[in-house]
Amino acid sequence: MADVDAARALASVRPVPYWLDDPARPEAEPALSGVEHCDLLVVGGGYSGLWTALLAKERDPGRDVVLIEGGRIGAAASGRNGGFCAASLTHGFANGLARWPDEFAALQELGARNLDAIEDAVRRHGLDCEFERTGEIDVATAPYQVDELRQAHATARRHGVDLEFLDRDQVRAEVDSPTFHAGLYDRRGVALVHPAKLAWGLRHAADRAGVRIYEHTPALSLVRYGAALAVRTPYGRALAHHVALGTGVFPSLLRRTRRHTVPVYDYALTTEPLTAEQRAAIGWRGRQGLGDSANRFHYFRLTADGRVLWGGYDAVYPRGGRMSAAYDQRPETYLRLARHFFACFPQLEGVRFSHAWGGAIDTCTRFSAFFGTGFGGRVAYAAGYTGLGVGATRFGAEVMLDLLAGRTTERTALAMVRRRPLPFPPEPLATAAIGLTQWSLARADRAAGRRNLWLRALDRAGLGFDS
Repeated sequence: MADVDAARALASVRPVPYWLDDPARPEAEPALSGVEHCDLLVVGGGYSGLWTALLAKERDPGRDVVLIEGGRIGAAASGRNGGFCAASLTHGFANGLARWPDEFAALQELGARNLDAIEDAVRRHGLDCEFERTGEIDVATAPYQVDELRQAHATARRHGVDLEFLDRDQVRAEVDSPTFHAGLYDRRGVALVHPAKLAWGLRHAADRAGVRIYEHTPALSLVRYGAALAVRTPYGRALAHHVALGTGVFPSLLRRTRRHTVPVYDYALTTEPLTAEQRAAIGWRGRQGLGDSANRFHYFRLTADGRVLWGGYDAVYPRGGRMSAAYDQRPETYLRLARHFFACFPQLEGVRFSHAWGGAIDTCTRFSAFFGTGFGGRVAYAAGYTGLGVGATRFGAEVMLDLLAGRTTERTALAMVRRRPLPFPPEPLATAAIGLTQWSLARADRAAGRRNLWLRALDRAGLGFDS
């Protein structure tokens, strides 16, 4: 599609996340003012913090829990992602198998149980978040990727992972695109949700359980204060016996962990609702989530009201690693995404896009979350979910609560939990290394997947940059 046609499809786009553009969005809670006392202070009002607060009350209804959020509940990555809620705790089975082969089976079991527990929580708490156990298909959009999917399928079968290989005709019978050559279908390991409604539902459930929630309350510092830990906020402070940090991409209150994550900006579009004829032209009756198999990949899905969400491809590291609202909108990326969308679904020519947005996610060098403690075990953190936190954050909340309790559990005994990823180098080396990696990954996509010397060196070092 020509740029002029892609631009025309973007002419009326609203530069806000589709999920948050909802008149039913809850009103904000007031900011914390003065001094607040509690047993457990949760910092961060995304999925990580919300699950931690709710599960803390479910474990001990008498526990005094406070949650503070710097902006609005669910307004950052938790409210603007694609809504893919995966069972995998390790950013896919290949990454988990490569990094933790000895505990791979346990990680798969824990991940499956975690997704089941999310589905159960949706039911028990009446979370109106459009939870659909649709599964997900990884599609090959280049001939060389077909062999890669076949090899991944064989590896998965050897390790008891239930995936189904789809040839060209089979995958196009599920979703019809002339760019699809094959697919790998995970029927049970992925659900789709409305991400903002999930965050708002968890907020209501935590509030009903007795968690005191404050919005527009950024945490400015964390220090010892007598027998307590003190978190300073703009209008007051919170004194707590334990603190759980679920701050995601925002700088951690534990300074020593900051070099373990970097911000990467991701972007997405949604179309206007498709007509019945347009839906028939592409099939997609199973409403599965989809993603392609390139290094610079797209993820796409249907919303409950029949739009196509189309995101990914560009992953922008801000110069010097400094976050800015200026990166949240990127018209050149929107234009590129629109062109790619119509190349994938030429039968949808003429469809307009309704919403376009972007924002930062936290990534780490092992592409899956890491955990730890500080202040003598009285502070716990989980970070580095790298875009797969919709489901895994609930597991991370359980880990943080186990760590704060000083308990050895099947979760805290994992090497994945006990070991940290390699930190990123300081600037300007981080900008140079990440830029070289992104260039190399794009080159590999153009070279039938062949990885250059730089990527092979990263592979040997265990840094795992494969997407």
